[in-house]
Amino acid sequence: MCLTQWHQKRQKFKMGLLGSLGFPSLYAPSNPKKVLCNLYVPMSWACKKCTFLNSPAQGSTCQICLSSSSSSPPPSSSSSSSPLVSKWSCKACTFLNPYKNTNCEVCGTRSSLSSLSSFQDLNDTQCDGDLDSSVGSVFLPLRSCKRKVRDPIQIDDDCVQLGAFRGVQASNKAINVKEDMDSGKALSSIKILSYNVWFREDLEVHMRMKAIGDLIQLHSPDFICFQEVTPNIYAIFRQSSWWKTYNCTISKEMADRRAYFCMVLSKLPVKSFSTKPFRNSMMGRELSAAEVEVFNGKPLVIATSHLESPCPAPPKWDQMYSKERVEQAKEAINFLKKNPNVIFGGDMNWNDKLDGQFPLEDGWVDPWAQIMPGESGWTYDTKSNEMLSGNRTLQKRLDRFSCHLRDFKISGIEMIGMDPIPGLSYVKEKKVRKETKNLVLPVLPSDHYGLLLTIANK
Repeated sequence: MCLTQWHQKRQKFKMGLLGSLGFPSLYAPSNPKKVLCNLYVPMSWACKKCTFLNSPAQGSTCQICLSSSSSSPPPSSSSSSSPLVSKWSCKACTFLNPYKNTNCEVCGTRSSLSSLSSFQDLNDTQCDGDLDSSVGSVFLPLRSCKRKVRDPIQIDDDCVQLGAFRGVQASNKAINVKEDMDSGKALSSIKILSYNVWFREDLEVHMRMKAIGDLIQLHSPDFICFQEVTPNIYAIFRQSSWWKTYNCTISKEMADRRAYFCMVLSKLPVKSFSTKPFRNSMMGRELSAAEVEVFNGKPLVIATSHLESPCPAPPKWDQMYSKERVEQAKEAINFLKKNPNVIFGGDMNWNDKLDGQFPLEDGWVDPWAQIMPGESGWTYDTKSNEMLSGNRTLQKRLDRFSCHLRDFKISGIEMIGMDPIPGLSYVKEKKVRKETKNLVLPVLPSDHYGLLLTIANK
């Protein structure tokens, strides 16, 4: 397909979205051209060589390996009437290969799936021994291990000191504080949602983000911690009906300069926010936090992060980044612990067997372990999440909350986003020996499940 044909096809796809996204502003537009113009956001592009997801602002050169974007195919949009055909991720270097290839185009590693004996074996746990045991081999695409540490954010004359939390005044920065919003006096409980939204933009990104929006409207969380937000996903969220009820710690200008990022959303006015890059991160990971007041002025810090991802790849095959991840968790807890009330939630990429116990200090609790003892808490589960069928079995509690609460008590925690999106499916090609099988799979909001925490006044 030539570039012109691709643009024409993309134009038709965007027009078709106007009636299917479910955003009120997109129904029956008085000026379709204007709406379409507002809808269009340059898609982040995945480097064909290293699979890193580059920001549209990055231009034609990959931020990681400096390869030209001309070697990367334009992003494709899928729909239920035009299913997506997946690729297999090399267990060694993470390159996305066409399923017609039995060996990786980049490093020559043979596809593990060729050892499977039948279509039913795709989800057979007995086959897992032939597949790579690393967490990263399932994630598509992976974060690069060579990304430079981002320069710390400069905090000038707008700095404020609130308890032990040093941040930036919300009134002059990214957060648009609504003066008429309730300060938290009338709340009987507080809900905090943490969700890795999955930055894969080629797999029903608009419908998946709408499904996440539906969950937000259903549960009405007071605070939201998002991970893996891309500029395009950020733009989709901004056009949704629920967005206007929240203050966001990331402005549009900031979002446009990032490949992907974490952010905190708050229904309540935000007194300050802070973004603290981790000292040891090779993937640009950081801690994002916001301070608010609830229940007649009681301080509360809501923080989120996406800790270092496992990334087995050349030149070393055991790059699980456990040491970095543990140090980042300790750095985050140490930064937050001086505040009387803290909710720290996010995609910690935590592997209890590899990383040990999460480094909670005295006074900190794990809400899931406290309220749901004996329950696995797997937020990444290739068995229960049918969208991930065909991958090797992987069940991990990657996402979690950690709480340090003086003035509040934990009253509930649940997992959400576990149901397929009604009427939506995609096709994943799997090569079993010499035969290609098509799996028609459901689509869920994300490859992760979300966590919804509820706290109450003591």
